Amino acid sequence: MGPLKKTLPKAAEAEAARAEAARPEKTPAPGGLSGFALDQIHHMDCVTGMARLPSLSIDLAIADPPYNLSKGGAWIWDNATALPGFGGEWRKVMAKWDDMTLAGYFEFTVAWVSQLRRVVKPTGSLWIHGTYHNAGIINFVLQLLEVEIINEIIWYKRNSFPNLSGRRLTASHETILWAHTGGARNRKYHFAYEDSKGMSFPEDSLKEPGKQMRTVWDIPNNKKREETGLGKHPTQKPVRLLSRMLDLSGKPGDLLLAPFAGSGSDCVAARKKGMHFLGFETDPVYVDLCKKRLEGSEPEDA
Repeated sequence: MGPLKKTLPKAAEAEAARAEAARPEKTPAPGGLSGFALDQIHHMDCVTGMARLPSLSIDLAIADPPYNLSKGGAWIWDNATALPGFGGEWRKVMAKWDDMTLAGYFEFTVAWVSQLRRVVKPTGSLWIHGTYHNAGIINFVLQLLEVEIINEIIWYKRNSFPNLSGRRLTASHETILWAHTGGARNRKYHFAYEDSKGMSFPEDSLKEPGKQMRTVWDIPNNKKREETGLGKHPTQKPVRLLSRMLDLSGKPGDLLLAPFAGSGSDCVAARKKGMHFLGFETDPVYVDLCKKRLEGSEPEDA
């Protein structure tokens, strides 16, 4: 890992070493990977699950980890007062899985990033969601583990919910880190550059057809009825956001890893793009929701 290894905290260094020492399987079982059936969501902690995967077995990954923001007051909007452009009730995420100490969150981040670093091929990509609550920690861990950040994407949500306390600016964006495992001297990751220039998104006021794609994406957070009709996750992302990531860095037939599957939107987007997927989720309620959503999804050209 080079000179940065000397600065790695002991817990982080130990976790990285364990991930590095994991022995890859040379012959995965037909139709599966280390006993995991593909194109399914598995009820399991992602660090435990990824530890069983062969090294360099994944083409790309989209990680939507806990943001560690379930702190402070429990804010709720019950539609008692109508707000133009907003539908349905809103409540701040308050969950045990999203509330850790700073040290605990750092160690957790080192654990899952170390595994992603091991299993994702140098030709692949990592896409990691975050906000100011956790993006700095993730950025720091990526650099400690020598996972090169390609770009920092600002997902601008023009229809973000207003700040209810009146003590802060309205949070109108999230951060997405696009990274790869090859390192600065081994940049083999797939990037559909020419295709990206031709991409057109009617709702994105910043993307001009024929021009290079910028690192600010204007994508409303609205979800289609088919995305939430069977149930929803408190931090669910719109499929069109995830589809853009896959269009830029994936190819049909690739294997996507979703370590924090949630409601399965990453995997739905992958199926629509003709890709295979493997997901992990710890909450059985959301595992069931994923299965129901995936049963009704088909590739775009089907």
